[in-house]
Amino acid sequence: MDALWVVLPLLIIAVALVLRRYRPGWYWVTFGVTCAAVRVLARYRSVMDACGLTVPPSRWRLALARLTDRPAPESRSPRILRIRPTRTGLVLRLKIRSGQDAFDFSAASDRLRHSFVLHAVAAQEIRSGIVELRMTGYDVLREVRMPAPGPASGVLRVPVALREDGAVHHRDYRSVPHALNVGATKSGKSVYQRNLVAGLAPCDVALVGIDCKNGVELAPLARRFTALADNPDTAADLLAALVQYMDRVYQVIRAEQRVSADLPDAEITADIWDLPEHLRPMPVVLLVDEVAELALAANKKEEVRRDQIVTHLVRLSQLGRAAGIHLEICGQRFGSELGKGITMLRAQLTGRTAHRVNDETSANMAFGDISSEAVLAAIQIDKDRPGTAVVGDSSGGWTRIRTPHTTLRQAVDVCNAHAHRTPQIPELDPFRPVLPVRVLSGTVLP
Repeated sequence: MDALWVVLPLLIIAVALVLRRYRPGWYWVTFGVTCAAVRVLARYRSVMDACGLTVPPSRWRLALARLTDRPAPESRSPRILRIRPTRTGLVLRLKIRSGQDAFDFSAASDRLRHSFVLHAVAAQEIRSGIVELRMTGYDVLREVRMPAPGPASGVLRVPVALREDGAVHHRDYRSVPHALNVGATKSGKSVYQRNLVAGLAPCDVALVGIDCKNGVELAPLARRFTALADNPDTAADLLAALVQYMDRVYQVIRAEQRVSADLPDAEITADIWDLPEHLRPMPVVLLVDEVAELALAANKKEEVRRDQIVTHLVRLSQLGRAAGIHLEICGQRFGSELGKGITMLRAQLTGRTAHRVNDETSANMAFGDISSEAVLAAIQIDKDRPGTAVVGDSSGGWTRIRTPHTTLRQAVDVCNAHAHRTPQIPELDPFRPVLPVRVLSGTVLP
């Protein structure tokens, strides 16, 4: 019996060490969350004081101490309102003291991370006077394991990656209509795009692709694409046709507005989403694989074509949202060296995703007008972690994500399974991809 009490603790320690090394998620749920919660609560006051997150006692408390001949009161830490364990970490909600700001906690996030011995700490203001510290217990992005898909979370809202706090990152086209995706070669940019196409394939949406690398990235997924261009000349004509389709959609919206004094406000629409379902045009997602191939020009003829392409892209980015047209533009660089109109186009792309980049200038192209911290995070991405990216938007918020590795075969299977959902748009019929025939056991299949 005595031997059992010696062996059992050793066995538990061995199991904990094995889980921590090979199954960090299981370790966190079984052992880590309890240890971390105890550590945070035990060290809380000393850590807040060491990180400069306390406030001196108020004047009336000092006066009261002098009148009663008591020792001077200590500095006060933010009050803990709630501590909540999650699947990947802890959430600590605090009531901040007078004179403190949420930025103080954001600036001290690295010091808090080291003091509490956790992987990451991010501060977020919930409302006036309330700050939430989201603490991650382990490296969630080391091995991406997407949770089981739940019910559909909205129209044109697809899960594409895992955030560093363990939450699923969704690409939501209703809230962020257009986005930019930059990254160096072998950074995971194409896999992100592949996940995006696979996520959109089961949705009621028309996919339009421009892949000037002779279609090597998007052509295998062609069964789910309404239109596809694999060279700049075809891309120019395709974008012109898409602008014509946008004009036709606006005519439908204008015809159905029926603005009158006795019409309820709910029935007045300025975009496709408030139209009756039987009249609502199919939303379109335009994916551009390498924007530099569309913007480069070597002679006068190519310059004319380039100006047409950039003009169409700018027009689609400015006017396309209400018509249900959304842009997803990828490139290794997206700077002013690509020519006139490029910076105007970039300004219309609200969503920003930056994979590993080769220089700080490339990161500035994505986040220079959003957050300097996001720029620093983008240039620090490890080359041994393809698929890791920094994602943000014009609000200034950003976070790290990592895309699960999806093979081209898996993406092709998803697109083929949902090929029947590919809509037909008259303006884009000339650009419908020519599908290769498949030969199976001597039978030719379309």
